[in-house]
Amino acid sequence: METPVILKIILTDGSSQRLTISHGLPASIDDLMAEVTKQCGLHGNFRLQFKDSLFGDEFLNLTSMSEVEDKGTLRIIDLSRLTTMQHDEISTDLNPSLNTQAFSPSQNDSSSLSSGSVDTDVLSSCESTSSRSSWPAVFHVPKFSYDAELKLQQANLAYLQNGAVHFPDPKLKSSILDGLVQEIVQYKVYVTDKEMEQVAQSLIKMHPCLTEKGSCTGCGGWKTSLKYKLSNYRTQLRKLGCPEVTVNSLENKPAGKRIASFGVKKAKRAEVNFCPIYPSAESEESLEAMQKSLLLDVKKRNNRDVVKLKMEKTFAHRRHEVVRNVPMVEDFMARWPALFEVSEINAEFKRITTVPLQSKFLSQLDLHTDKMTRLLQKRGGQLGERLKTITAQMADCDDVDVGRECIIKGVCIYMGEDPENLVQKYVGMDENTITDAIADTTIGIYVLKEHASSDEPEDIGIVLEGIKVLQDLDNVALAVAMLFGLIYAMNLSYPADLRYTFEVVQKIFMELDGGKLSNKALALKNRLYQ
Repeated sequence: METPVILKIILTDGSSQRLTISHGLPASIDDLMAEVTKQCGLHGNFRLQFKDSLFGDEFLNLTSMSEVEDKGTLRIIDLSRLTTMQHDEISTDLNPSLNTQAFSPSQNDSSSLSSGSVDTDVLSSCESTSSRSSWPAVFHVPKFSYDAELKLQQANLAYLQNGAVHFPDPKLKSSILDGLVQEIVQYKVYVTDKEMEQVAQSLIKMHPCLTEKGSCTGCGGWKTSLKYKLSNYRTQLRKLGCPEVTVNSLENKPAGKRIASFGVKKAKRAEVNFCPIYPSAESEESLEAMQKSLLLDVKKRNNRDVVKLKMEKTFAHRRHEVVRNVPMVEDFMARWPALFEVSEINAEFKRITTVPLQSKFLSQLDLHTDKMTRLLQKRGGQLGERLKTITAQMADCDDVDVGRECIIKGVCIYMGEDPENLVQKYVGMDENTITDAIADTTIGIYVLKEHASSDEPEDIGIVLEGIKVLQDLDNVALAVAMLFGLIYAMNLSYPADLRYTFEVVQKIFMELDGGKLSNKALALKNRLYQ
């Protein structure tokens, strides 16, 4: 039996993941590239480079398998490029009234970047989404106006000398609050209490003279003032038509339920672009026309680049439809069929969260496999009895995909939930019985097998609201990643009987909003990081 090999793969966006080859190193570079393509979910033409210790750990092109070592590092170089002529044709197709000058040089440069990795796609136009990024681990206090900085400098000096706190005058306080709010809205317009506390703490850390002696935290007053200031600023944004705020205006709420607290729609799962603004020079009408042209484009062969560019361009329009109208899955699938593919689900998830989906999920799953396996083995009681089957299956099989599937099911059981609510297997059933069972499924994954002893399933797919939305997936772990991506893409709620499992996927594996966990998820995270 061959010794398993572990490699570190650096993806095109700078992120990395672990690659496990259970049967040892492949015989050729082509076989290695096929394994990288499968496990990393890549698409397109790429080259592999290895880290050469003879040249100061620089990356050189891989030309021989003798250069690949266990626990070595490989880097992916994407060779996919769009020519200038293709961009001219695409931009004219997007809007005949626009000439090729409608795309700035920076947009052309970025759109010619990697289209090879399905979940490391770079947006080809900075207009296709907002310029926001995820909430920072440490909030950066900006520079205030020149006179405000002078006053604070003098006050900080006095504080260091004799501990005298400074009581800012209305003008200085207004300048500080304005500056902080402008920095906050670079990330989000609806901020949690914990995040507001973080901003206030960062302020008094940067300017200790503003510490409030009467507050137990030293910044309680600043936190309250910031909340009111941001609320007033949202009112200004609402008047300017900011979609993230206008979606919650009273006139957009149903008749008879026009109260401020009803149906507030805002990012709840670390979405960075929850309801972005439309690209400049675009309107709802122009993007709707683009959506109609997309229905024809997806039927053409070898047309992925055009479809990809239009999907990026119509992202804001699609998000408005999802957030405002809450469409049924069947209706949404009919309007946006291009979205229901692995590559586009990855791209859409990254547009929403700025985090790669497939590579992040699979690499984090591999990272926690060893500790998660030990936790499953140690679990006692009734759950421990159920987990014995899972751990025994992992011990008897060296297949990476099977191991990942077992870990996912183990997490379900460990969190007190039934993995059959997530993955339902249909073995040796007739087509009508399977169709009826799928029609009764609200959300989940199906696996079809002709016989229980079959090694490979006939089909693996995803069901939403009783409809097959994705088929012919390679394995269950990929299906879970795609299901998670579709939940974000369609702004769906987690199913009640799997809420803890999806919380683990979101906050522990994908590290999205990981600072706020339920007691169950927190206990698991603490054990994983012991």
